[in-house]
Amino acid sequence: MKFTKMHGLGNDFIILNNINPSDYDLNALAIKLCDRRTGIGADGIVLVLPSGKADIQMRIINSDGSEPDMCGNAIRCFSRFVVEKGIINKSAFTIETFAGILKPEMVYDGNSISAVKVNMGTPGLNRQNIPMLGNEGPVINEKLEIDGCPYYITSLLMNIPHTMVYTDNVAEVAVEKIGPKIEKASVFPKGTNVNFVEVINPGEIKVRTWERGAGATLACGTGCCASVVSSILNKKTNNKVRVHLTLGFLDIEWDGSDVLMTGPAAYSFSGECL
Repeated sequence: MKFTKMHGLGNDFIILNNINPSDYDLNALAIKLCDRRTGIGADGIVLVLPSGKADIQMRIINSDGSEPDMCGNAIRCFSRFVVEKGIINKSAFTIETFAGILKPEMVYDGNSISAVKVNMGTPGLNRQNIPMLGNEGPVINEKLEIDGCPYYITSLLMNIPHTMVYTDNVAEVAVEKIGPKIEKASVFPKGTNVNFVEVINPGEIKVRTWERGAGATLACGTGCCASVVSSILNKKTNNKVRVHLTLGFLDIEWDGSDVLMTGPAAYSFSGECL
């Protein structure tokens, strides 16, 4: 089994091409390959598959064996991979995911791909979209009590569930402690990703994320998109925002309809599983 490891700002993935999913227990395979001591090490595996609905199909399995509908950093890595390996012979195309069909476009610096821009679709703002228990309507700056401590959250569906908590200093947040408690709160029947957001100015924010199925990661593309949508809804930023992460930044735009995400996708190494 040949593989290529890639990452989007430190959120890393094992790209697998030309495998038949029915030949494997994908959950067990992801757990094995993603182990950082005995495997390759990654936040998830990504499958390159044919599609009857779009130009190509992407599936991702998290490091814990669960399968999310989509991943923003993974789709940038996937997009660059299929273009540079000649699997797709155009710079703008469509990808089938469990969250629907998404549209990436390569950004070039000369002849080299410098970034990938992805139309991430329209966020789901109704509570039932997330899903989250309670009365119908958006969840904006709503009080959620965890272990007797109040958190004021904004939640939405950005292909997958996301919940935002604002803080004055994101570097001081105990992400590994608070993140899983909010993720598994009873009001979220399917769980939620948790983003801790610090607003720098109307055009810049910092984000740290606890990802459902992967834990604390260095970056989360859908989480950055959700954090910008949340910041606009809470009147904290403009509609074009640079999101700062540990290893770099993403540029996110939202005009009230589709969310556009632009950012890098990098190679780590290639190899063969024996």
